[in-house]
Amino acid sequence: MPSSPTHVSPTPAVQLESVRKVYQSGDDEVVALGHASLTVASDEIVALVGPSGSGKTTLLSIAGGLLRASDGTVLVGGEDITTYDQKQLTKFRGNNVGFVFQAVNLVPFLTATENLTVVAEMNGRGGSAAKQRAHALLEQLGLGHRKRNLPDQLSGGERQRVAIGRALMNEPGLVLFDEPTSALDSKLGVQVMELIRSEIKGRQTAAIIVTHDTRMTEFADRTVEIADGELLPT
Repeated sequence: MPSSPTHVSPTPAVQLESVRKVYQSGDDEVVALGHASLTVASDEIVALVGPSGSGKTTLLSIAGGLLRASDGTVLVGGEDITTYDQKQLTKFRGNNVGFVFQAVNLVPFLTATENLTVVAEMNGRGGSAAKQRAHALLEQLGLGHRKRNLPDQLSGGERQRVAIGRALMNEPGLVLFDEPTSALDSKLGVQVMELIRSEIKGRQTAAIIVTHDTRMTEFADRTVEIADGELLPT
């Protein structure tokens, strides 16, 4: 198991304040997200639940700096990323935010180890230290014996675990999961969620987990519902 930090930061992992995302469609405005406010503590796991098209992925993308808000303020680890340019956002994401996407998106010609070390290399942290960290993460995730395998030599659950390791590689304060169990059967979905909770809590890191499967919300500290681009009162 990973070692736990000695304290929890009082600074929230992410704060969205009256965030909107609006797209133009001809003369019409399409509101993808409307005046959303959400605070996630530095050691909290939040499940974001809603139907398809409700704005879940839009909110997740804004929280992680992948998408710019039309209005409002986004603070990640206390830093206001609203005014960052694209270069600043790319650097900030690499050092502070981990992503696990629905499609996993592992690099097909890289081994499990290399899929982790490439993250460190992109942020100027390559070398033997990165390789050692990648091996340690894969061991913790039960994949030590798979570290030299390519993605197409891994099962769906194993690829998902590699993706979790990749997200944790740079020790981010916030990890964002977009439907991590959608391609898995119920049994494997539960196993992956147990693993996510164990790894996130073991590091006292924060996470937002987008899911349409309400059975998975039991692994979160709190559930937030979204519909038609609006966060519902809790």
